[in-house]
Amino acid sequence: MNSTVSMPVVRLDDLTLAYRRHPAVHHVTGSFPGGSLTAIVGPNGAGKSTLLKGIMGLLPPSEGRVHLGGVRRRDIAYLPQASELDRSFPVSVTDLVSLGAWREAGIFGRIKGKALDRVFEAIEAVGLSGFEDRIIGTLSGGQLQRALFARVLVQDSRLLLLDEPFTAIDTRTVLDLLAIVRRWHGERRTVIAVLHDMDLVREHFPQTLLIARELVGWGETDDVLRPERLKEARALSETWNEDPHFGAPRGARRAA
Repeated sequence: MNSTVSMPVVRLDDLTLAYRRHPAVHHVTGSFPGGSLTAIVGPNGAGKSTLLKGIMGLLPPSEGRVHLGGVRRRDIAYLPQASELDRSFPVSVTDLVSLGAWREAGIFGRIKGKALDRVFEAIEAVGLSGFEDRIIGTLSGGQLQRALFARVLVQDSRLLLLDEPFTAIDTRTVLDLLAIVRRWHGERRTVIAVLHDMDLVREHFPQTLLIARELVGWGETDDVLRPERLKEARALSETWNEDPHFGAPRGARRAA
């Protein structure tokens, strides 16, 4: 684990995110230091994926701000949930992974030269050699997730947002992809991942943000995932007020 204190790459300043004026993330303040490896956890419907979308700029703040230090939003690598992808579209593994090089080729440009070399190197790195021409709709869940990780490898970003990257895939694939996450952490990239498996979080993620629409805890994983805090998160999730008039903080908190 890297212990060097770095300047924040992402800072949340009293951030509230909402859908149709119903708050999904409520008055969250804190920061992700450069080179940190952080899990975002919480009950179902706690706002975990919404928070990633807010950082990515896919959902504008209702209140507060997201500050990015040293990285542009167009350069963030974002791995969505596999369920959000349209697997019926006839795209090959190579085509999908090549999307990671769009900054060099443009949206409609042709991938070639060193960029194309990186595409095939990434496919090999995630264990999909021989699958280059396979249509993504024919892949298993684990194979699709490997292809999505390959796309992120090609993008070569300093800030990586991963939304449930290990859900519904086999154990071997989880271990292989965790190795890539550790590699990114060793390269001092900033990795933020929405996760559900608390054992996996405790073993592999030194920092954790626990959310139940509002912030419950943010800091060292062992401290954040104490039983009393997990109990508090469940209670908040069960009693949350859906009133759309949310202008005043309901016990706003800052990262510890």
